[in-house]
Amino acid sequence: MNGRGPARRPGPGRGAGGPGQPLFIGGAWVEPDDGYYDVIDPATEETVGHAPEASPSQVAAAVDAARDAFGTWSRTAPEERAAVLDRTARIIRRELAGYAELAQAESGATTRTARALQVGVSAARFARYARGALEPVETAVPPQINEAGPMGGGGVFGAVAVRRPVGVVTCITSYNNPWANPAGKVAPALAMGNTVVVKPAPQDPLSVYRMAEALAEAGAPPGVVNVVSGTRPETGAAAVAADGVDMVSFTGSTAVGQRIAQECGRGMKRQLMELGGKGAALVFDDADLASAVAGIGTTFSFYSGQICTAPTRVIAQRGIYERLVAGLARYAGRLPVGDPRDPATVVGPVISAAHRDRVEAHLALAVKEGAHLVAGGERPEAERGFYVAPTLFAECAPGMRVVREEIFGPVVAVLPFDDEEEGIALANDSDYGLLDYIWSGDVARAFRVAGRLRAGGVGINTVGRNMEAPFGGFKRSGVGRDVGSYALHAYSELQAVVWPG
Repeated sequence: MNGRGPARRPGPGRGAGGPGQPLFIGGAWVEPDDGYYDVIDPATEETVGHAPEASPSQVAAAVDAARDAFGTWSRTAPEERAAVLDRTARIIRRELAGYAELAQAESGATTRTARALQVGVSAARFARYARGALEPVETAVPPQINEAGPMGGGGVFGAVAVRRPVGVVTCITSYNNPWANPAGKVAPALAMGNTVVVKPAPQDPLSVYRMAEALAEAGAPPGVVNVVSGTRPETGAAAVAADGVDMVSFTGSTAVGQRIAQECGRGMKRQLMELGGKGAALVFDDADLASAVAGIGTTFSFYSGQICTAPTRVIAQRGIYERLVAGLARYAGRLPVGDPRDPATVVGPVISAAHRDRVEAHLALAVKEGAHLVAGGERPEAERGFYVAPTLFAECAPGMRVVREEIFGPVVAVLPFDDEEEGIALANDSDYGLLDYIWSGDVARAFRVAGRLRAGGVGINTVGRNMEAPFGGFKRSGVGRDVGSYALHAYSELQAVVWPG
C-alpha cells in the first residue's frame, strides 16, 4: 500500500450496476474487505454509487500509512506543503461542476449550495491554508533573568514557543457538507505538517474520495491523506482508538462526540470537537424585523436546517413578538420546497428517510407538549424524496424539547421575553453554546448582551460569518477552536525552546 496510486481514476459508478468506489490507503486505491453499500440520493431515492465498507484491519492500515508518511511530510518545507494545497484548490475549481453534481446527488443540496457553499468553499479553504502553511510558527517569549541556584548558574534565558505538528489526525466529518467540512480539517492539518485519516459520514462519502483524488493529483505523497468509509460504528471507532492516532477532529452530534472524547481521554489524544447547537436568536423591540426574519429564515432555507449554527431558538421581546412570528410564517410559507436540481427550489430534502422520520417525531412531540404550530408541520407532497416543510412553532416554553434539543431540520421555535435580563437568561438556558444571535437597533446594548451569552460566537444583526474569526462552542457544543489561523493552532502542539543568553 505504499506505492503511488493513479492520480485520477473513474468516479463511482452510477446506478445499482456500476462499479464500487475503492478505499484510499497509502496512496493506492484499495478494494474493501467488507464489500460496498449504496449511497442514496435524498431527492430521488435512487442509488448514486457504491461506497466501500472498510474492515478494522484496513482502518489500521490507513493509520499505519499515515504514521509512515508523517516523518517525511512533517519535515517538508512549508513552501512545498503550500504548493500541494494550492494545486489542490486549483484542481477542485477545475472540476467544480462535476464535483458539485456529485455532492448534490449525495447530500440533497440545492445547485447553488452545492456549487458555492460546498465545493466552492472547499477550494477556498485549500487556498487559505496554502497561505497558512507559510505563516510563522515561532513566537518570541520575553527573556528572563534567573539567579544562580540548584538548577544551575544564573543568567539571562531566552525562549521561543514553536508550533509543531501533532502527528496523525483522524478526521471524522459530517454529512451536511461533504466538501467544506472535510476541507476545513484536512487543509489546516496538512499545512501544519500532519498526516490524516479521513472517515467521512456514511451518507455522502463519495465526495471525500474525489477530494483525496485531487490531493493525489496535486502531489500529496502516499500516506499523507487516507480515506476509509463505512456504515458501521466500528469503522469510526477503529479510526479513533488506533494507537498510531495522535488527535481526533470530529464534527457531529454531542452524543457521539462524548463517546469519542472518552476514548481520546484513555489515550491522552488531542481533540477538536464541533458538536451540536441550538442557536438562540435574541430579537429586541427595536430590531430591524426584516433583517431578523431574513436571518432566522436561513434555518428553513440553508441546508434544510441541517446545520449546527442555525438560529433555531428565537427569543422575541413582547413588543415585536406577534409581528416577528407573522413575518417568519410568511417567509416560511413562500419558500419553494422540492427538487434541489430545480433552480427555483430553496428547500431541498433532508439527508435520509430515517432523519426525516426523526424530525417529524419532534414536530409531533412539540404539538403534544403545547407548542402552537404556525406554519408547516405536514410532509410536502412529493412522489420521492425525504422532504420536511419549513415549520414554525410559537407560544413555546423553555422546557419543551423543541426548544431544548437539536432537531437538525427546518424547524424554528419562538418564545417571548419581557426585559433584557430575562432574554439573556433564556438564551443561556441551554446545554449548547455554539452560535447565538442578537438583533437590536441599540449597538451598545447588543455588544453588552453578547458579552453575557455563553456561546462561542455571537452574530449582531447578521447570520454572516468572518472566516478568520475563531469557531467553536461553549458547553456541550464542543471543545477547541478552528477557522482562520486558529485552525493552524488547533492542529499543532506548542514546544518551548529555552537557551542561555
